[in-house]
Amino acid sequence: MATKPQKNANDPSVSPRAIPSRLYRLGTLLKNFMLFSSAYLAVIAAAEVVIVTELLDLPLTPAPLVAGLLTFAVYGNDRVADVETDERTTPARTAFVRRYNRLLYALSAAAYGLAVALAVLGGPVAFALALVPGAAWLCYAQDWLPSFGRVKRLKQVFVLNSALVAGAWALVVVFLPLAFVGAPLTPTAGIVCLIFFLATFVDVEIPNVRDRVGDRDIGVKTLPVVVGVRGTRYALYGVTALGAAVLVTAFSDGLLALGETVWLLVSLLYLTGVVAALGRIDNDGLLTVAAECSRLPLLVLVFPPLM
Repeated sequence: MATKPQKNANDPSVSPRAIPSRLYRLGTLLKNFMLFSSAYLAVIAAAEVVIVTELLDLPLTPAPLVAGLLTFAVYGNDRVADVETDERTTPARTAFVRRYNRLLYALSAAAYGLAVALAVLGGPVAFALALVPGAAWLCYAQDWLPSFGRVKRLKQVFVLNSALVAGAWALVVVFLPLAFVGAPLTPTAGIVCLIFFLATFVDVEIPNVRDRVGDRDIGVKTLPVVVGVRGTRYALYGVTALGAAVLVTAFSDGLLALGETVWLLVSLLYLTGVVAALGRIDNDGLLTVAAECSRLPLLVLVFPPLM
């Protein structure tokens, strides 16, 4: 009777020394998945809906989960659809998307289906809002415009490209929690929506600084392509300044409490600091993530004992 071969204790596959290496590879894979699939954006979107829920004094609903799933689905599909054009500007992300193309597509489709199914629980308005990001992405990324020169997608249209993305996410983040509880629209909700729109517009333009050469080559007109990096900084300073002016006016009119106004201003100040670094430090990928996290200081309103 043959005896079962014994594993060599010095075999690297069973050596305790191999465990840290495996954990490191697993951690790297998880980090790449969160970053390159934009799963981290799903977490941020869910947190923003929680913040809006607190700002508008609403009960907690499944809206944060729906927003997170929608974000993951839309950005995941966008990564897959733009894998060819993104190769010049984000080679590391493109390599990851190519390797896990089918998995990312399947997860994105499942996330969108689940998000829409959950949105039904909030009624017809919530259901309609759940369709907005997908519809906006189709308008933004697909070739459907009559061909005027090289312009075939809204993604190529100056300013409108970023405004479309910012508008879609502001609508979902602010109005989805309202729809779930059937709350009426208020001036305060309008102010919060405008602030999130302006901040998201800035978020969208920040990575365009890194991508300006590739965008210029494929005919996408962004602020950095049209007015340069310095011009982009000044334009985005103007956007955050407009947001600050809106907040001060809303506070003076009694639409926002002092604490809410202060923390919204802190968020805009943080975002302005990120804008100031554009073109002045090399790691624009880090700046993109930093900008996308700019609303997270508002979590102090949700969890004051922890902050």
